[in-house]
Amino acid sequence: MNHIISNLLIYGDMPEDSILMELGKICEALSRREVSKDELRTRVYKQVKRLLEVATQYGFDKNLWHNYLTFLLITSENPFSLTCEKVGANEGSVNYFAENDFEAFKALFDYDFTSLEEALEIDCFSRLSDYKAIDKKEQMYNQNVSEKVQALSSKLELAEDKKAFFNCVTEFYKQYGVGMFGLNKAFRIREDGSKEIHIQPINNMDEVKLEDLVGYEWQKKELIDNTKAFIEGKKANNVLLFGDSGTGKSTSIKAIVNEFYKDGLRMIELYKHQFKDLSNVIGQIKNRNYKFIIYMDDLSFEEFEIEYKFLKAVIEGGLETKPDNILIYATSNRRHLIKETWKDRNDMEHSEEIHRSDTVEEKLSLANRFGVTIYYGKPTKNEYNTIVTTLARKAGITMSDEMLCAEANKWELRHGGLSGRTAQQFINYLMSME
Repeated sequence: MNHIISNLLIYGDMPEDSILMELGKICEALSRREVSKDELRTRVYKQVKRLLEVATQYGFDKNLWHNYLTFLLITSENPFSLTCEKVGANEGSVNYFAENDFEAFKALFDYDFTSLEEALEIDCFSRLSDYKAIDKKEQMYNQNVSEKVQALSSKLELAEDKKAFFNCVTEFYKQYGVGMFGLNKAFRIREDGSKEIHIQPINNMDEVKLEDLVGYEWQKKELIDNTKAFIEGKKANNVLLFGDSGTGKSTSIKAIVNEFYKDGLRMIELYKHQFKDLSNVIGQIKNRNYKFIIYMDDLSFEEFEIEYKFLKAVIEGGLETKPDNILIYATSNRRHLIKETWKDRNDMEHSEEIHRSDTVEEKLSLANRFGVTIYYGKPTKNEYNTIVTTLARKAGITMSDEMLCAEANKWELRHGGLSGRTAQQFINYLMSME
């Protein structure tokens, strides 16, 4: 195995302690008879345990060895894979070296562990070639990654030669991309106490669809139209969704990401205290072949907070132009985002600030940086009843419309008033009683 791994050029810069590299060292040590069988057996078990941990994390099944190799291929961000993401393979000399690497990967796919197992008197790899995973809830692993890895792994098992292998992998790069941005829809920022920021995938994002949000048709259309223009490389605007709580603002943005994920749309969630890192986040994603929505949920600022200045600088007016592959979508209960006081409205009041109106204008101008503003208001009683009955039918609840609406109206009086969220909570309650 080690001689196969040594042929890797583009994909050969994996960590020395990776499972593949460690197994290569074990096979080399066995052939040279440098280490006792007991020690080698222990080293093999350690790598098998690591394989099982990866399989558990990503929900792999059947041939775990093939799943693992496939996972390496689609998470390796190298000069070749990055040029292929969302566009596929282009003509160029690098394809020669890539095909050489894929020939090595095919040899690894076909590698026969029989001699290793017989020499060490084990059967681990025979077991891993037909692994039956224990059923587990989706929340325990990233189903999106699991399904893609296993589907590509099955195709690569049937590849007859390096050319077929090349075509399978590059087609995957074209369809989904590479690395964490290729496999995941949504991300958040993780801080580790240093100046470094890390973009981290969000596992099992809510699979909500736009049709799941009952009503708000013109709001959804405006959001779709702007996002479509963005995806197609046309001019598009930053978007502010504002209005009453529980009306579907956040749901709409999650649904829009699910809708356009296949077209290369990705979302990065950013919290207010992280606005100082906006420029660093943009620096990490501006050259990737995806469209990114930087998502800010429940955006608002108190009078004393100054984080809005970071946001204003990035949206418009900073020294560096915001890249064309990035838009900002935000939700807020406030139209103007920043809390105003009566003091803000009185220029003549004695104050340490001589030109208070200038300060007010600076605050209010933040909302104007969003080219599209979409209002989500509370539903009327009739609209609320329509939401309730629609959700009930989707959930398979057979209660009559009259009784549903009567009970839903009692529910909303005790649980937050008229809103889509209240309606969904009522339906959840009914389902829990069945």
